[in-house]
Amino acid sequence: MFKRFEKLVNRIDAPAHTAESGPPASLLGFYWHFVRQTRWLYFAMLLTGLAVALVDLLIPVFIGRMVSLMTSADRTAALAEQMPLLVGMALLILIGRPTVMLLDSLVRNSAVIPGVTTLIRWQSHWHVLRQSWAFFQNDFAGRIANRVMNTANSLRESVVASIRAVWYILVYGLSSLALMLATDARLAIPMLLWITGYAVFLRYFVPRLRDLSKVSSEARSAVMGRVVDSYSNILTVKLFARTRDEDAYVRESIDEHRVRIADHMRMITGFMLTLTMMNALLLVGTAGISVWLWLRGDISPAIVATALPLVWQISNMAGWVSWEVSGIFENVGTVQEGMETLAVPRSMLDAPQARELAVARSEIRFEGVRFAYGRGQEAGIKPVIDDLSLHIQAGERVGIVGRSGAGKSTLVNLLLRFFDVEAGRILIDGQDVREVTQESLRAAIGMVTQDTSLLHRSIAANIRYGRPQASQAEIETAARQAQAHEFILGLRDYKGNTGYEAHAGERGVKLSGGQRQRVALARVVLKNAPILVLDEATSALDSEIEAAIQEQLESLMQGKTVIAIAHRLSTIAKMDRLIVMDAGRVIEQGTHAELLALDGHYAMLWKRQSGGFLAPD
Repeated sequence: MFKRFEKLVNRIDAPAHTAESGPPASLLGFYWHFVRQTRWLYFAMLLTGLAVALVDLLIPVFIGRMVSLMTSADRTAALAEQMPLLVGMALLILIGRPTVMLLDSLVRNSAVIPGVTTLIRWQSHWHVLRQSWAFFQNDFAGRIANRVMNTANSLRESVVASIRAVWYILVYGLSSLALMLATDARLAIPMLLWITGYAVFLRYFVPRLRDLSKVSSEARSAVMGRVVDSYSNILTVKLFARTRDEDAYVRESIDEHRVRIADHMRMITGFMLTLTMMNALLLVGTAGISVWLWLRGDISPAIVATALPLVWQISNMAGWVSWEVSGIFENVGTVQEGMETLAVPRSMLDAPQARELAVARSEIRFEGVRFAYGRGQEAGIKPVIDDLSLHIQAGERVGIVGRSGAGKSTLVNLLLRFFDVEAGRILIDGQDVREVTQESLRAAIGMVTQDTSLLHRSIAANIRYGRPQASQAEIETAARQAQAHEFILGLRDYKGNTGYEAHAGERGVKLSGGQRQRVALARVVLKNAPILVLDEATSALDSEIEAAIQEQLESLMQGKTVIAIAHRLSTIAKMDRLIVMDAGRVIEQGTHAELLALDGHYAMLWKRQSGGFLAPD
């Protein structure tokens, strides 16, 4: 029975109609984006909630009938007359109520909570993972993850609570008022006054609780972002002995969160005190009028016995509903905060008719490329890449050199389409990279960066990332080519896994910089893409390992178009052609010998690295 309900929501794919754009930015649109996918489940909750509320409403009526029976002059005749009704109500309480409560619980706890929460989390993660690289550069990873996790809970809970609260307000409030009006209109006076006051009460408190909740949620996410930032950069914290500074950095956000929580709790205290006073007035007022009407002989003890439990139940229900309503808006505040991350449209989309990149020769052309990170129109802003044109022939090995900030890495990022050019175009075998799918583009390019991070998975899984279908033998062959096999065999993690099954740690923290770079090289060797990009790929290696890897790279580069970026010029001196960049432009190009003979910018860099910067004896 449980499994049947648990499997009602088992499709967690991104909906096709919004897979590209993601959830809408409006609050109602954001809610409906997720609710409509399982709207039949929420409708079932409406039905089960209605059934529970109706059964609970009949309990005070049952008590009233019992009191009426006990005050009858002819008890035997009264019992005989009321027996069918009493048996029916007993069965309703003994069988009917547990049954509808079970159904309500199964729909809510077995279907909605696990299924809907998973659906929202998965689709939110799916959307965020496909955001541009710039999206992640502008926020804390911890805060993004916190919003993905918390928004799912809050959205689901606010919808579920709204359904339950609406039914209880409608069924209890209106039905109770109708019963009292039908019995004696004067009994309904406290209820009418209470309903009016309750509306004013909600009108005052709910928006304030919502706003305070949003502020508190933002403060909580800020704490999470700072804490994760400290943990993920723990080596830097330790190296610079800045533990106390990190304490102060995190403590500042924690103190801010404490103030926001205190403001929130202060409002909740006022909320509960006001509601308690209103409920007390309702109960005392109804009891007073009931006694007065009973003394006048206008109502029977049975009606009093029905009215007072009904009012007491409404008072308890009102507290629960009010708490649910405050919880609803507290969750709405969390959802609003989460929307700042989840309702952001993807900025780097494939073109509507994008096709797969077809790589036949691996020829690359940069034609009049200009790029300034979106700030090209601002006064005084110089572009990072400025009207750059460059032709790299198929199978050519090109080295790119230049001072830091010359635009070398930006050029590679544009080739990979982490950013779109602001003018000009980039072609691979005559195909504009903006007109092909990003997946196929990056599948055709193997890249090793200077700052290599690994996944917190096994070494084998990290290498296999280059080609998921690769066998263990192919993984080990790639590791040998990258001079990584020997050290991998000696690895052991905290769980006792050894060799290729040992985990690398978060971002590869369990390995040295040189070991991480060799694993990353093995991953690219296994990928065997037709275009190879090396961005300071051997910078973290010692000379002996670098020399061994250079021999392997020679074979790896055979038949590939290669772009190698290096500050250490000796590592790329044997390339077919060297491109010298400065201020986003190509200022020199040629072979190593030709550039030395030119005695220009490259020759100056070479002399400095060859000892020319040393003062004469």
